[in-house]
Amino acid sequence: MRAIELQTANIKLKNDYDSELKKNVIIIPTFADVHVHLREPGFFYKETIRTGTMAAARSGYGLLMSMPNLQPVPDCLANLEQELKIIKRDACIDVIPYGSITKGEKGQELSDMEEMAPFVAGYSDDGVGLNSPELMESAMKIAKKTGKLIAAHCEDMELRAGGYIHAGRYAAQHGHKGICSESEYKPIERDLKLAAKTGCKYHVCHVSAKESVQLIREAKKAGIDVTCETAPHYLTLTDDMLKEDGRFKMNPPIRSKQDREALIEGILDGTIDMIATDHAPHSAEEKAKGLEGSAMGITGLETSFPVIYTELIKTGILSLDKVLELMCYNPRKRFGLAMPDMDTDYAVWDLETEYSIDSESFISMGKATPFDGWKVYGRCLKTVAGGATVWDIKEQK
Repeated sequence: MRAIELQTANIKLKNDYDSELKKNVIIIPTFADVHVHLREPGFFYKETIRTGTMAAARSGYGLLMSMPNLQPVPDCLANLEQELKIIKRDACIDVIPYGSITKGEKGQELSDMEEMAPFVAGYSDDGVGLNSPELMESAMKIAKKTGKLIAAHCEDMELRAGGYIHAGRYAAQHGHKGICSESEYKPIERDLKLAAKTGCKYHVCHVSAKESVQLIREAKKAGIDVTCETAPHYLTLTDDMLKEDGRFKMNPPIRSKQDREALIEGILDGTIDMIATDHAPHSAEEKAKGLEGSAMGITGLETSFPVIYTELIKTGILSLDKVLELMCYNPRKRFGLAMPDMDTDYAVWDLETEYSIDSESFISMGKATPFDGWKVYGRCLKTVAGGATVWDIKEQK
């Protein structure tokens, strides 16, 4: 840990937080994740708001933004209120939901965006791409009027053509249907033109392809109001690391070494603004059908910072300061939220003790992660959110 340059003013170093550990620990602001699937209402067999927020608290998070692919879809105030009621009752940290862009996320008719505006982080049809440029332009105009963001799942379903892993060497060698990068970057290209036309705040979800990074880089230089996120698995895995296991299946897919390098370059030059987990838990049965048959999505909250710290910070690729920008400050700034108060919103981390990721120990109901068994550093000892202790490892013994 001494090799880390602690430059950020809000980082505090403290000795002997726990007399039993007798380790140096680091105290940093709580993270904010702008892209999680808490599965409730509708899919409580995958995850609940209670288990999802407890998993987040265990991982140093103080704020989550929950995606709307639920049942019912929050496409009107009445449906949204069902989710808000559960959040109020069960969440142990702050959760701000997204409203959907279209009714039922079916891409045919706009949701009741204006009536939901006071209660949502923004609007998204995450899980499916919105193919109609006319509908997207209309949505952007309403989003601008309400002061909210469009958080776009960029995917052309026709170009995806039934694929389920990256259209690369592994897919070709093992007879799998591939998802081409064009299915991601073509919708981004279209939407960036619409964002320039409408003046809407536009956010690109889970960027995975090198072409997408370049398009967003050029758009920022042109003055378009765009931000984007990528995820830990895209920054640390490549498709030559795939296994015939549903733990390695998500959407967009893990792509090539060149894509991973472009994502890291995009972080370093400021093109990529945030790291979000796209935490997408499923049941064990749904993830036990191999690459072809398993549901898309992996569990991400409880591995995010340990994997990022071990693979990117400890190796010198990214600084801790940069990761705090990506996981703490930039998400809150982009969505117009207050920065965490270090007296009431912080997490205590042990960065010196190596351990193995064990998915069976997750609080999340979802256990599918490609990082199972990885040796990592970074264990969250305590999380305080809103002045309340929401996780303390000492109380788990």
